[in-house]
Amino acid sequence: MFETTLTNSILAVIITVVVCFIISTLLPGIERKYVHARIQQRIGPPVTSPGIMAPIKFLFKENIKPSSPVPGLYKALPIICFIVVLCMLIALTPYAFAIPALASLVAIVGLLKVEEICYVLMGSLSKSIMSVRMPFPDRVKGAVHPNTTLSFIEDISAKRSLRMITYGSFPLYLALFAPVTAARSIFLYDIVAYQQAHGPFLFTVSGGIAAIVFFIGYMIVLNEYPFSIIKAKCDVIEGPYMEYASRYRSVVFITRGFLMFTLGILFSVLFIGVPATIFSPTIILNIIVVLVFVLMMGIFSAFTPVFTNRQLLPTILGATLLGILSIVLGLL
Repeated sequence: MFETTLTNSILAVIITVVVCFIISTLLPGIERKYVHARIQQRIGPPVTSPGIMAPIKFLFKENIKPSSPVPGLYKALPIICFIVVLCMLIALTPYAFAIPALASLVAIVGLLKVEEICYVLMGSLSKSIMSVRMPFPDRVKGAVHPNTTLSFIEDISAKRSLRMITYGSFPLYLALFAPVTAARSIFLYDIVAYQQAHGPFLFTVSGGIAAIVFFIGYMIVLNEYPFSIIKAKCDVIEGPYMEYASRYRSVVFITRGFLMFTLGILFSVLFIGVPATIFSPTIILNIIVVLVFVLMMGIFSAFTPVFTNRQLLPTILGATLLGILSIVLGLL
């Protein structure tokens, strides 16, 4: 009996992940086709192009070997990011609630932190420009003055990534722990059960404020305009992703859409009390929440330029203070 139940749960998780993954491949195309293109008054790419057709195209591109002091780890980083997002989605299914070590906010925050740290490593472990080793060192400091610390072009993106994971993540993490003030538990099962008994946390004062903070953190984690300083096209081009090509770049494209979907599900679980499972009609609500976040992000990013530190720091500080306010109100 136990083996049958376990097998059914594993199959349910696999089917849920597969369906969610398929839907996630459409999200980047929806954002670019139905938001950015409409706002900018152009046709835009097909919906399937950015999320699934582009990754398929990259699979058939010639692979390159960028210069890196740790090539094995450097090539593995996109795959690590995908696995981290996959683990997050599994944790948000009701079948994982029986594993407290996985289905808890501590685990979710830890997985998000690993995903962010990968950006720092992607930038710091690459020592080439556009995947081609120059006949001279691509140093931006230290070439003329020997006593100056050497700095490579990729270091710019790595340093920005480090700053973003140091203070840029505060709004999202504060928003994640706001529902804890109502459920009095860090475990997803308890947070969902509380909302099913007392109504969605979103419809409280604390929840409404935390939802705004969550959306800001959502855009920061996705490195979307205006919070895309680590991959600004005006100086670092694609930032930590610049040196990835062929199948590695394919994984990068797929992971972005998958992360967009997973963060939307995370909001559904924490603020509405609806976990992700394909065998429940509530999956429709999950998908609606995901689409709303994608459309809102597309509208917001289409009208804003890249924030520099002068705009970035006050925005993050303001969102952080709102996050603290939501937690304080939830404790009252």
